[in-house]
Amino acid sequence: MAITKEAVIAQIEIVGEHKHVQVRTDTVIKEDGTEISRSPHRHVVQAGTIDESDNFVDTDISGEEAEVQSICNAAWTDAVKDAYKTWLIANK
Repeated sequence: MAITKEAVIAQIEIVGEHKHVQVRTDTVIKEDGTEISRSPHRHVVQAGTIDESDNFVDTDISGEEAEVQSICNAAWTDAVKDAYKTWLIANK
């Protein structure tokens, strides 16, 4: 009887005006190759933050899966980042 556990990306969505990337990862438990459990987890990746001086700081996405990184890089244009920075400053 072999039990395995793996994390698989189940869904990636770009949501909202500021192109936040929402990632659903499922933890899948299998026994002898047959799935016996699946648990979802979601996290959101934002383009960046602002520091104390209102400078935009890009989010470090190096820890994300390559597929997520590619989507972030495509969605987060300079225009998106500028608009998000403006919004962050206005909503401090």
